[in-house]
Amino acid sequence: DRLDDRLRADLRALLWTSFDHFTEDDWEHTLGGVHVVAMDGLRVIGHAAVVPRRVYVGAQQEAAGYVEGVVVAAAERSTGVGRAVMREIGDIIGSAELFGVLSTGAHGFYRRLGWERWRGPSFVVEDGRRRRTADEDDGIMVLRRPGGEPVDLRSPIAVDARSGDDW
Repeated sequence: DRLDDRLRADLRALLWTSFDHFTEDDWEHTLGGVHVVAMDGLRVIGHAAVVPRRVYVGAQQEAAGYVEGVVVAAAERSTGVGRAVMREIGDIIGSAELFGVLSTGAHGFYRRLGWERWRGPSFVVEDGRRRRTADEDDGIMVLRRPGGEPVDLRSPIAVDARSGDDW
């Protein structure tokens, strides 16, 4: 997490004004990874982060890049800023991770960038047990690394529990 104080404050303000239900937990989830920040002069106009996260696919445990804090300033939406940020995120994932994971309702946007919807059931691992998260099934998407190991999109998928939204 290499955001300087001013950039961190500007990003925090953008995220809080862009989402109705952004929380302190959401903010904490956004920190600690690799950030892609789009700027217009000194103004933050777009952002996404890839944070390391343990993901379980079937019985296999994998290290994945989990995408957090995707945002584009309202005045900059539909101008290509989001696509540019997410293409860079895809490059980061492709060079360092088996695959990327995110949770979204904007499937079309991500699908155009190579993301695929997960088709298997989702779970959260808490105290060594898997808890079903059926309400998340429709929102999980993955980006597979070109030429990487195959990932069965119909397998069960799980993440470790965390404060706030698990996915």
